[in-house]
Amino acid sequence: MIKNLKTNIKELHTFLILWITQSFSSLGSAMTNFALVVWSYQQQGSALTTSLLAICSYAPYVLLSIFAGALSDRWNKKATMLVSDSFAAVCTVSVFILLTTGKLQIWHLYLINTLNGLMNTIQQPASDVSISLLAPKKHYQKVSGMRSLSNSLVTVLTPVLATSMLSFAGLRFVILFDLITFTTAFISLLCFVKIPQATEQSSAVKETVLQSAKSGLQYLKNNRGILDLILFLAVINFTASIFSAALPPMILSRRGGGELVLGMVNTVTGIATMFGSILVSVLPPPKSRVRVICNCLLFSMSTENFILAFGRSAPVWCLGAILGWVFIPVMNANMDVLFRTKIPIEMQGRVYSARNTLQFFTIPLGYLCGGILVDRVFEPFMARQSMNSLWAAIFGTGKGSGAALLFLVIGILGALSCLPFRADKNIWKLEE
Repeated sequence: MIKNLKTNIKELHTFLILWITQSFSSLGSAMTNFALVVWSYQQQGSALTTSLLAICSYAPYVLLSIFAGALSDRWNKKATMLVSDSFAAVCTVSVFILLTTGKLQIWHLYLINTLNGLMNTIQQPASDVSISLLAPKKHYQKVSGMRSLSNSLVTVLTPVLATSMLSFAGLRFVILFDLITFTTAFISLLCFVKIPQATEQSSAVKETVLQSAKSGLQYLKNNRGILDLILFLAVINFTASIFSAALPPMILSRRGGGELVLGMVNTVTGIATMFGSILVSVLPPPKSRVRVICNCLLFSMSTENFILAFGRSAPVWCLGAILGWVFIPVMNANMDVLFRTKIPIEMQGRVYSARNTLQFFTIPLGYLCGGILVDRVFEPFMARQSMNSLWAAIFGTGKGSGAALLFLVIGILGALSCLPFRADKNIWKLEE
């Protein structure tokens, strides 16, 4: 066992350096994002205001991602990641300066998130392909589990550390910590990580950007199983982003909620995903990856949303977070293995970018819908209900009760949306 561990570490040595340092940097970025969401909601008290932060991040990513893969396949992966990370750091420094001078406004964050989203559009396919280049194919499931584990740890630590720093040192200290994590990751990538070039890139180099983008879409058109799986995830992302838009306003507004409780729920979410990541890292490959993906998503959609809808206290909300997120890393790992093994490595940058556009275009739409539905539909509806009404008895009264009603709606829609794709024959053909 020890011999196998040493062998695995040797085979994954470069990946481990990149994974650890980039995860550390992700922690700093996530803490800043968490703190800015709290700050923006405190400034405006609007779900739509905080939702627009995510919309500005995702919109350029979705719109331009299909072209980014063409550039990613021909550009040096390491240089692309270094430049993208540096640009994100400049944006973070801008927030720090505006905050220090007392000039920070919501529209500044919208602009900065848009620029960050633009650079992330280029970085993401380069990062995805780098993992395939650094990790042997036999370790793909293990690597996916490790990445899920680090994401889970970030989710666990982010609310705890960000809330503590906000309480004792303020938002500026959170941003400074973010810059420290960036510096660590940048130096490690620059000095200690060598990313090999993908083979068989001659065709990608000869193609124009438009031709490369078209080739990514054409690949998906010719591989309906992968395309239908991506569309399935697009539907799930729409529901999940409405969830993400409604969660902070509900917990920050409801009696028994607040910043600390929101941090608790996010922490428990991270613990649940961490457990799921460990689980998928040690489990053998399943007989049916498609079945695992479908079952995990159906279970997630059928539990957390309903518990959040009817729950009135932090322990109940935390229970919902556990049930809703514990199997998501299992789903992600199996999906990741399917993509990496089915898509030729020389095509992955273009195909991943086409996937990003198709799979993630529903996220900004979901955030926009979530913010509007909370502020303009469900909260006003619940505000008109009398104290003795059935709606008030089920979902409570006061601000946040409308968001609770919305969770019931998305719980029903989310569970029902899993059923058609579960019967999709093209997705099941990926098992062949």
